[in-house]
Amino acid sequence: METQPSSGLPPSIIVSERDFNRLEQLLDSPALRRLPAALALMEELNRADVRTVEAMPDNVVTMHSTVECIDELTGESHRLTLVYPHEAEVERGRVSVLAPVGTALLGLSTGQSIDWQTASGRMLRLRVTAITYQPEASGDFFR
Repeated sequence: METQPSSGLPPSIIVSERDFNRLEQLLDSPALRRLPAALALMEELNRADVRTVEAMPDNVVTMHSTVECIDELTGESHRLTLVYPHEAEVERGRVSVLAPVGTALLGLSTGQSIDWQTASGRMLRLRVTAITYQPEASGDFFR
């Protein structure tokens, strides 16, 4: 199982070219550009290994993926679908990529963990335990 390196650096992430381009376009919006959440997502994208949709491994969290994860600090399990901000419905487990947990999950592989601080200052250590749906693995390249 791959976890956050002891050096304190975040784990490497993989992002599809399609997601990268759509997220970059989202971040170009003047309304979002200076928000802390947008800056955090931009940092994630800047360190990402960008791949074509056809070359995406099926164990990587992409946009519209449904994942099972656990907060290793509290033991809480979550089933979440990573979506764009306008699609978010927290009560249905549809979390925005601009939410701290959404940004943290983007590009992680099954078994990877990442430490993340919520807006309220609470620390999370999320580990992806399963990806139950990934559009690229399902051949859904046009979502």
